[in-house]
Amino acid sequence: MKTIRNEEFGGERPLFASRGLILENVTIHAGESALKECSDITAIGCRFEGKYPFWHVDRFTIKDCVFTSGARAALWYSSNLDMSDTLVEAPKMFREMQHLSLLRVRIPDAAETMWHVSDVKLRDVEVHGADYLFMHSADIDIDNYRQQGNYSFQYCRNVVIRNAHINSKDAFWNTENVTVYDSELNGEYLGWHSHNLRLVRCRISGTQPLCYCHDLVLEDCTFAPDSDLAFEESTLRAKVNGHITSVKNPTSGVIEADSIGEIILDENIKAPADCVIKLS
Repeated sequence: MKTIRNEEFGGERPLFASRGLILENVTIHAGESALKECSDITAIGCRFEGKYPFWHVDRFTIKDCVFTSGARAALWYSSNLDMSDTLVEAPKMFREMQHLSLLRVRIPDAAETMWHVSDVKLRDVEVHGADYLFMHSADIDIDNYRQQGNYSFQYCRNVVIRNAHINSKDAFWNTENVTVYDSELNGEYLGWHSHNLRLVRCRISGTQPLCYCHDLVLEDCTFAPDSDLAFEESTLRAKVNGHITSVKNPTSGVIEADSIGEIILDENIKAPADCVIKLS
């Protein structure tokens, strides 16, 4: 392994096609594709200012680094990433990637981030400005997570989330096989058109949650007062602790709650229209 310490690079492709390289306290200035087509790279205490530094890279570790706003779209078409204790200020990160682990990472401008990624592990990660986060991604494992940003996790498959605080309008749309444990989910139109969405001990807020769902499961969840008109055209098994403001035209299954303010079953309800609604 070759080590480069305390140096600065800029321009086009200064370290192109490097193999077995350790970077310590290195700065990548304005330019493009500094580490394109590389493998077995370790970056420690580095600063990335130029665009597209890690494209088509395999087996790389990034620790205690900073990606400035100029380093947009820094990590694409790559695999086997281990990132920790890093600040990512640039948007449009982590695209078309496989096998990535993030630990204690902060992304304050996470717009259009994590698209078409798979085999993802996040621990103690915080994201803001995260509109359209995790579009069309799969096999995601998240714990201790905070998010602000709308339209997240759309079209995702095989996701497990624990101990999260997610503020997101239109979260989990068109998802398949998603389970969320012990989390707070804030934002209107949660989980529409999902398949096999399971929420366990979650607190849900926002209007019209969980409509048009297929095989929805809720276990010991709670609903905020603004979570009205829930479950329209959904098939489900729901155990809700406390009160639900209103339920509208569920298609089939069972809904159980301590109390329900209004149950709307009108001429627009879809067959089989046999959902059992009962009080605990």
